[in-house]
Amino acid sequence: MNLAACLTLISGLGCFAWNTVALGAEPPAPQPDSLVGVWGSESVFGPSVRGELVIDARRPEWRAKIAGYDVPIRRNRGAIAFSVPDSAGEFRGHVSADRRATTITGDWIQPAGIANNNRYATPVQFSKTAPTVWTGQVVPLDDRVSFYVSIQRAQDGSLTAFIRNPEFNHFRRRVYRADVDGTNVALTNTQKSDDSILGTYDPALDRLLLPTLDSHPPLNFTRRKDSDAVGFFPRAPGGAPYVYRKPDAIDDGWLTASLAEVGMDAGPITALIEKILTADLQDNPLNIHSLLIARHGKLVLEEYFYGQTRGQTHDTRSASKTYGPVLVGIARDRGVKIGPETPIYSLFPQYKPFDNWDDRKDRLTLQDLMTMTSGLACDDNDDSSPGQEDKMQEQRAQPDWYKYTLDLPQVQDSGGDRAVYCSAGMNLIGGAVSNATGSWLPDFFDEYLARPLQFRTYHMNLTPTGEAYMGGGLSIRPRDEIKLGQLYLSGGLWNGRRIVSSKWVEESTAPHSNFVPMIDIDLDHQYGYGWHINPLKTPGHSYRSFAAGGNGGQIVVVIPELDMVVAFNGGSYGEFTKWYRWSLELVPQYIIPAAEK
Repeated sequence: MNLAACLTLISGLGCFAWNTVALGAEPPAPQPDSLVGVWGSESVFGPSVRGELVIDARRPEWRAKIAGYDVPIRRNRGAIAFSVPDSAGEFRGHVSADRRATTITGDWIQPAGIANNNRYATPVQFSKTAPTVWTGQVVPLDDRVSFYVSIQRAQDGSLTAFIRNPEFNHFRRRVYRADVDGTNVALTNTQKSDDSILGTYDPALDRLLLPTLDSHPPLNFTRRKDSDAVGFFPRAPGGAPYVYRKPDAIDDGWLTASLAEVGMDAGPITALIEKILTADLQDNPLNIHSLLIARHGKLVLEEYFYGQTRGQTHDTRSASKTYGPVLVGIARDRGVKIGPETPIYSLFPQYKPFDNWDDRKDRLTLQDLMTMTSGLACDDNDDSSPGQEDKMQEQRAQPDWYKYTLDLPQVQDSGGDRAVYCSAGMNLIGGAVSNATGSWLPDFFDEYLARPLQFRTYHMNLTPTGEAYMGGGLSIRPRDEIKLGQLYLSGGLWNGRRIVSSKWVEESTAPHSNFVPMIDIDLDHQYGYGWHINPLKTPGHSYRSFAAGGNGGQIVVVIPELDMVVAFNGGSYGEFTKWYRWSLELVPQYIIPAAEK
């Protein structure tokens, strides 16, 4: 998978296998109008275990109760854990006590689902309801997928269709011809005749059944009006014109202000929102799910599209790679013996002997991983590379991805200034932090980053061995995602609290390596410790920026000169040339001019 199609594709549903429809040479027969319109299918497959979790320590054998289960708790000193039957979920936590109270912290771990093919760890917040009884709420990541089919009459009388899938962007760039034969419906790719979807139409119920989800029975599609196709339209058509509104202040640490209060002109921002709202739906260049702006430390814009809401988390894909180096800095600040100069292989003695040993591996450092200059055979842009992300995740011979990465051949010297995009190496940074601190990574992330930054609900995707995957895929609310940019813009402070040192912020956002440009506007692409560094050019000025970026349009871009952070979430997965332009073109064209007045 190349960077233009990836950067980086971590989760997905795999490839779809379609039946073949024989195509004749005759012109298409006229098709009935009964299918014309927008059809939608939204499915939530679970997880079923959720809701109130009670930990009861009133008897020698501690018990946990959730979703009708009543199971024993395993205890080992301060650690506690339990599982529910049929691998429906598990809990991993800690009990700590001081003079004031005994508290419990921990994560609920949900199983892999039908649409979400990873396990996720979600922190649970507990309160004491009796001297030895604690209650918390388990809010797992919904195993959700939705599809929208737009069928329209073409000029030649035939029916054409395209499919939107907000969560994964399957069927992107495909146009189908729709054929109806009685109750049978066939959607055939106009560019690839062996790519077809065979379904049925029930005229009595006015329902479509289409197999749009791999290895799953056909899904039920119902006819949609403008107001109930929230994942298809950016917002319901025909509504009131867009009017800017100041973001709400809620209990998440953000101070809010109006654009005018921070010296920004609402005109260019309104023009950008209207551009998003009126984008072509079939070949959407602005498939933007959320857009947030913070200036002078205050949240001043918060807009959502395509059914996304403020309380809903969003998959950040490779934008969450940047958290790995942040955790390195936090660990170093806390006195842990870890830093850019730390030799990598010395942190993983449990994996000796290493395959493909090369003496050059002795010189591989944490900085080489953080700047993507490891020299390992790991190139996400090369499908034949042993360390390519999909290849690593799809193989089953070595479920421990740390060991898999450490065993990769060394194909060139580490260091240097040329970056090679390597998700496996960024994931290994998380392993380095875990081994150096002796912590389970989700615990360390929550205690020293998420809670100090006042994150609400979030979900960390896990590797097969149960460690957090730091190659990308954290699911987080947009209001919390943009805090990463504000943290670094503020020199490591959040609301006056020191999270990471200013020295680490400065070191992390300095250029250490360079990426080969992938598109025409990406001419000066440098890389720090997990941060992409680009100039943003307006007619009169060039602004230095650094950004976290991920597949589909998950972007947090910091512009220090304007004291501003901009955050996008999007659904253009696998369409690099579309979403990569959002920060490099939309920000200079609309957002920077609003702040230059």
